[in-house]
Amino acid sequence: MKRMAKKHVLRPVEHVQITGVLTVDQLVKKMAGSGAFGAGRLSEAVDVFTEMVKDREMTKILGLAGAMVPAGMKQLIVKLIRDEWINVVVTTGGNLVHDLVEAFGGRHYKGTCFADDTKLRADKINRIYDVFLPDSYFVLFEKKIHKIFDDIKKRELSIRELLTEIGKRLKDSNSILKAAADCDVPIFCPALSDSIIGLQLWLYTQEKKLKVDAFRDMHELIEICYAAKRAGGIFLGGGVPKNFILQAMLVTPKGGYDCAIQITMDRAETGGLSGATLEEAISWGKIKARAKRVTVIGDVTLIFPIIVAAVNERLSIVH
Repeated sequence: MKRMAKKHVLRPVEHVQITGVLTVDQLVKKMAGSGAFGAGRLSEAVDVFTEMVKDREMTKILGLAGAMVPAGMKQLIVKLIRDEWINVVVTTGGNLVHDLVEAFGGRHYKGTCFADDTKLRADKINRIYDVFLPDSYFVLFEKKIHKIFDDIKKRELSIRELLTEIGKRLKDSNSILKAAADCDVPIFCPALSDSIIGLQLWLYTQEKKLKVDAFRDMHELIEICYAAKRAGGIFLGGGVPKNFILQAMLVTPKGGYDCAIQITMDRAETGGLSGATLEEAISWGKIKARAKRVTVIGDVTLIFPIIVAAVNERLSIVH
């Protein structure tokens, strides 16, 4: 018997109308009416994230790449942790370095991408696109982090255990590491050596004993995925965090993640994971074929605050 092709359901594009004063979620819903291009993907991402947050039995894992802390995204991550919107964080070492810089009393400063970098080097100022960070804060960083290393009693740890121990010793409640330690949210950083924390840890171990086992983190995250009734991934950028989250599902019988949201500016044509589509992950068994998934192409610092604000509004959570 010849199989009938499934008919497409045609829905008209509703043109976005801005009248009066709109809340963030009201604007997002108007974007949903058009359902087109980036606006449509953004509104869909809000819908998916709302469902994820409301599902208390879903294990939600956040992948955090790029320079999100210098760009002012730190408090959004802390909110997700303290409000139990996410259960696990996988990040680059750079974000944790910048989190610690601020926890130790440093600050990031508004700069410009058109600065004279030779002059900045002479003035001992580091540039992260249009954000400035003085060298002096890394002197303070070294002193503070070595003191924390000295205070850790257990001398053989996983990377996750090390980060938890660091978080426990911070006083800044606005720190990602501190919030995670307070809320028993594990933070994994599979490429910790590719950061100033890793560099300082290496320097420290030239004279004192502190052994860190990266492979124990892999076991712990796989166990978390294995135990999850349902699992969802939120990928802010790509890189190592994205792959570490996705590959953890491969050795479980789950068949992949149930939900996934990706915000990236990278392209798929190069074959790199940061730009790889979520559909590509289905071929690997990392995301289920029927998973609710959406990719938004754009700057995380523009898109993610809108998503969080809209979901916050929908759930009527006021802080």
